[in-house]
Amino acid sequence: MFLEAGFARTRETVNVLLEGIVDTCLCGVLFYAWGFAWMFGHGNGFIGQGDAAGHHWYFLQNLGDTYEGTGVATLAFFLFQFAFADTCSTITSGAMLGRTGFWGDLWYSIGVSGFIYPIFGHWAWGPDGWLNNLSTPFHDFAGSTVVHTIGGMVAIAGAIVLGPRLGRKFKRDGGGPMPGHDMTIASVGAVILWFGWYGFNPGSTLSAMDIQGVARVAANTTLAACSGGLAALLFVYPRSKKWDCGATLNGLLAGLVAITCPCYWVSPLGALILGAVAGVVVILATDLLEYLRIDDPCGAWPVHGAAGIWGTWSLGLFATGQFGAPTPTGADNSAPVIGLFYGGGWHQFIAQVEGNAAIGGSVFVVAMILMYAVKATGTLRISKEGELEGLDIHEHGGTAYPEQVTSSAHAN
Repeated sequence: MFLEAGFARTRETVNVLLEGIVDTCLCGVLFYAWGFAWMFGHGNGFIGQGDAAGHHWYFLQNLGDTYEGTGVATLAFFLFQFAFADTCSTITSGAMLGRTGFWGDLWYSIGVSGFIYPIFGHWAWGPDGWLNNLSTPFHDFAGSTVVHTIGGMVAIAGAIVLGPRLGRKFKRDGGGPMPGHDMTIASVGAVILWFGWYGFNPGSTLSAMDIQGVARVAANTTLAACSGGLAALLFVYPRSKKWDCGATLNGLLAGLVAITCPCYWVSPLGALILGAVAGVVVILATDLLEYLRIDDPCGAWPVHGAAGIWGTWSLGLFATGQFGAPTPTGADNSAPVIGLFYGGGWHQFIAQVEGNAAIGGSVFVVAMILMYAVKATGTLRISKEGELEGLDIHEHGGTAYPEQVTSSAHAN
């Protein structure tokens, strides 16, 4: 909410804040009703339903005390995974803010939280997901593909179908990005997200008993964020001779997104390198969208889509081969994950590319269909009059800054 509100204009701030709140509430209900069952239940390689005995988990019924031998209470696992589901769905709004009707927000959020995320997430994280059964299994420790690539692909589909905001001129046409209204809250939002990543990544070990794994993941997460932020800052500086705050925020977030997949299996040096690459990738991806005239106000696809793809692939390069899959008491070294740079050949890299492409490509196609379907209802994009007035007033009846002179708010 803070990050997106900071990158938004004053006249759409309430819209961004409320979208984040309502999407979280909606996602919680949908994940309770069927999302958790579809994603983490047994069923087939493409969708789950419930336990191995055939009992469904809809509305959190028939749950065992602990989830799949992890020793973690199933309801705690549900709550933990709900945060991932919510993150995936709220990524989308960053690319669509400023011109999306609130009814449209609700409809596409139902599609993402209720269908796209749990079904495609099951492919990689479900107990019998088909990507787990490749000759060389696909790995995604905490969601560079499952959370971030999925969210990024939905975001870019939404931005394409919506079209740019009124008045948005691109660099090819002599214009440039519309500046965000408050880099203070954007920066605070980025740092809060960084802190939250220590829940996502170390928490995905599912056990504090794996003390070495938790420490390694936390350290790798930190280093990737640091190198990502610095790389983006330094990569952008020669263009304008300015130290760009927005680019640095997206750089550190790109480092976090990238390390999310390989954080358990790489060394601190590997984390530092792949985070720095992510900081450059996010800027190049932003340049690409600008060239293609796709309006993504927060950089949702560069941060989550492009960096998520890179992070997933990077496991096949930087995995040291010292660690297998995590267990409640530590890594299972009977199946070490080895990347190309550590003598593992191309096998793991190919598995990572295949899995990421299968999920990312499929999600993009389905998301385009979803967005065009919502567009057909007439609710996806706000009217021209509503966009000129500002979503806060038009959709929500008030502004985040009521003491501002109305004409001044419109000028922003």
